[in-house]
Amino acid sequence: MFWGSSSQMTALASEGIKSELELLNHDVNSYDVRDGIGSLPNYKNVIIGCPTWNVGELQDDWDMLFDDFQKISFNNVTGAFFGSGDQFGYSCNYLDAVGILARKFIENGGSLIGKWSTDGYEFDESIALYDGKFLGLALDYDNQSSLSEERIKQWVNMIHLEFN
Repeated sequence: MFWGSSSQMTALASEGIKSELELLNHDVNSYDVRDGIGSLPNYKNVIIGCPTWNVGELQDDWDMLFDDFQKISFNNVTGAFFGSGDQFGYSCNYLDAVGILARKFIENGGSLIGKWSTDGYEFDESIALYDGKFLGLALDYDNQSSLSEERIKQWVNMIHLEFN
């Protein structure tokens, strides 16, 4: 799992995801992207987390690494994405960072799993949408913090089956 976090919400989510996967007997290596993404192409299954920052942008650490990320071939790699954002304060670009990374992942040959329903969210636009679903788990610790733990559990159970 590779994640970036500025306000620590994505870091919190990554801990929850890692714990849930370990309960399902998955070994999980978890990396803060500040330490780099050089080992990312070495994995067959990856989970990538990024909050949407500012107005529809990648979080700073991911932004600095995006040129490198774009050059990676994800052939034969299965990936799941998650992110956090504020669906009310930034309703025109909610979860855009997930869309930016996931779309490049697919474009570079990756097989995406873990699409997430938009039910229960209120937003206007997102580039993380594809066929009416988010390209990954959507979390909103600003407005729906109480739903995050259950959403993480449901999503991990879903990707667990898809990774196997």
